Amino acid sequence: MGGLTDGIEDNFARRGTMTDNHVENVIIVGSGPAGDTAALYAARADLRPLVIDGATPGGQLTITTDVENYPGFPESVMGPDLMIKFREQAERFGTRYVTGSVTAVDFSSRPFRLEVDEEDSYYAKTVIISSGATARLLGVPGEAELMGRGVSACATCDGFFFRDKELIVVGGGDTAMEESNFLTKFASKVHVVHRRDQLRASKIMQERSFNNPKIDFIWDTVLEEIHGVDEGEVKSVRLRNVKTGEEVKRPIDGVFMAIGHKPNTEPFKGHLDINENGYIITHDGTKTSVPGVFAGGDVQDWVYRQAVTAAGTGCMAAMDAEHFLTANGEI
Repeated sequence: MGGLTDGIEDNFARRGTMTDNHVENVIIVGSGPAGDTAALYAARADLRPLVIDGATPGGQLTITTDVENYPGFPESVMGPDLMIKFREQAERFGTRYVTGSVTAVDFSSRPFRLEVDEEDSYYAKTVIISSGATARLLGVPGEAELMGRGVSACATCDGFFFRDKELIVVGGGDTAMEESNFLTKFASKVHVVHRRDQLRASKIMQERSFNNPKIDFIWDTVLEEIHGVDEGEVKSVRLRNVKTGEEVKRPIDGVFMAIGHKPNTEPFKGHLDINENGYIITHDGTKTSVPGVFAGGDVQDWVYRQAVTAAGTGCMAAMDAEHFLTANGEI
């Protein structure tokens, strides 16, 4: 290989790193639909991709119930099952996976360096960032203390534990409606708390929720505090009407947060162009502000945020990385 190879030893010497460190053709950060699709396309291009799977291997779909809008599954598919298929397909063509999260990067020169769990360093000619997004929380009193003990951001993970219980879901978008409908499989009643008097969710998700006899809506209201009993379980919540200011204390068995997500871009701040909401800015497809670094999926998509569009940008990122390596004579 030419191009990059000639300068590797100089780069390593400049960074005080041993020259026998292996340099990957491409490292993919994240293993959701974007990351696994990027891995599939990169592997089929004989790039032998390495995937650092992240804090939530498989991404948000691993905490999603029935996926009804992914092409090829007319009867729907469970999110975790879909992501298992994604990974198996990528592995079939030689993709390798590393368990861990990227905690720091150096994109100042190539090969790029990625630090995993503040311990191990990996080096790559190109990087595809598909680290996705994580659930937003309210930060109200009791939320952190009772997380996992009656407070959750994942209905798929925890719904089973609330059989015949009365629950609150906070939010008004598709995520909140999906979580609410799923929870009715177990709960006796689900109250959707929304700060406005109408939902942001898609029409089909609104209709499904309005027609579910186990779901009702508490409009123009915010959650102010979560109370627990001595054993640490949720006992009640304090709600406030944003129009009247009236506050009520309501007995409840569990609280599910469904108020959106924030992109997982913390390790990349200061290294790439990122917008005011934390999303990586891309241009000409999946190119970032650093040549050789690409991004796909929810980490850079604040408009569509669908599994199928994430997979599409993962494909694009892998092709962009391959074209970049070819243009530089490195493969």
